[in-house]
Amino acid sequence: MAERQATQKAATAKRSAGKASNGFTAEEKAAMRERAKEIKAAERRAASDAEGEADVLDKIAEMGKPDRVMGERIHAIVKASAPGVSPRTWYGMPAYAKDGNVVCFFKPAEKFKSRYATLGFSDKANLDDGAMWPTEFALTELTADVESRIGALVKRAMGEN
Repeated sequence: MAERQATQKAATAKRSAGKASNGFTAEEKAAMRERAKEIKAAERRAASDAEGEADVLDKIAEMGKPDRVMGERIHAIVKASAPGVSPRTWYGMPAYAKDGNVVCFFKPAEKFKSRYATLGFSDKANLDDGAMWPTEFALTELTADVESRIGALVKRAMGEN
């Protein structure tokens, strides 16, 4: 029995030698590590809104200039559009929760080496519209029209309308 297991292990090692992994990217692994830290921190203490907001502002401050400027503006829009929202980090990104559930989040372009940042919504968002609707929106710049649309989306997602 032991010989068979050793043979199987050797065969598996030989098949996987030299092959690139089709697993998670380094960025995805880093996001998962950040999420694990967030869960542990939440278990150690009941995070107040002030602590959650401080965490979000710290994450925004760590961003490169284009993402940081956009993150600061989105943070202000979300807070103004849904005053009862609870800021917190989620997979290392600024996020906003209602009743303990993340409803929307800001994904900076640099986090996953993307060409644009996104404003995303979880399945807890009240954005359902028929059989299909978007859950993430690409952001290349924040114009007055875009800011207005973000405010309306956040209100709707949080059930503020």
